Amino acid sequence: MRVHIPDPNYTGSARAKRNIITALRASALFVLLIWGVFLVDRIGGLELYRYGLLPQTQAGLTGLLMTPLLHASWQHLLSNTLPLLVAGTAILYLYPNSAIRVIPVIYFGSSLVVWVFGRPDLHIGASGLIYGLLAYVFIGGILRRDMRSIGVSLLIWFLYGSLLSGILPRSGPVSWELHLSGFILGVVLAIIYRQWDRPPRKRYAWEDEEDQSDEHQQDQKVAGKNAEKPWLGGDQ
Repeated sequence: MRVHIPDPNYTGSARAKRNIITALRASALFVLLIWGVFLVDRIGGLELYRYGLLPQTQAGLTGLLMTPLLHASWQHLLSNTLPLLVAGTAILYLYPNSAIRVIPVIYFGSSLVVWVFGRPDLHIGASGLIYGLLAYVFIGGILRRDMRSIGVSLLIWFLYGSLLSGILPRSGPVSWELHLSGFILGVVLAIIYRQWDRPPRKRYAWEDEEDQSDEHQQDQKVAGKNAEKPWLGGDQ
């Protein structure tokens, strides 16, 4: 497997630096949103968990929108905060063009799959979204085969590889269905969009010399073929 090095003029440009700041800000805003929802719910005693995902029920369809925004406890919220910030920043920075398509599909799709196939219990939390984003970033980096994306994939595995056990069926309050559906969607989408957001590859001087040599040989072949053709001009 050949691994490419992204062009330093691209990855180190002022635009690239602005992009990572923009990605971090967008992810932080979403994290602040779920924190805001949690605080308003706790302070106001609104019991917003009622609007979570309840599979195979009409009322539970509100969970398609609300599930990632709702959390059962401080511990639940805190455990999702940092992974969501990391995954959101990574996908928006590395894969901005595909991210605007991938994020909505994972956000709504992971909940929809659970609504259809999940246990008849209340499902809430951003974990389905997190698993989907992390899977997309990890698999996407491997498929694109450039040093930057692979480096982020390895970092994701080092930080959150242990979360893989969360997709296994289990009893109890943890929604492994959300984890599994998000993970599967992330993998499938990473394969579909594997040709998107590829950074320009660094070129070396010897590659340019080879290209010039190939062009020169091609010109010689064309000139040789033209020399072999009979001349059709002259007086009639």
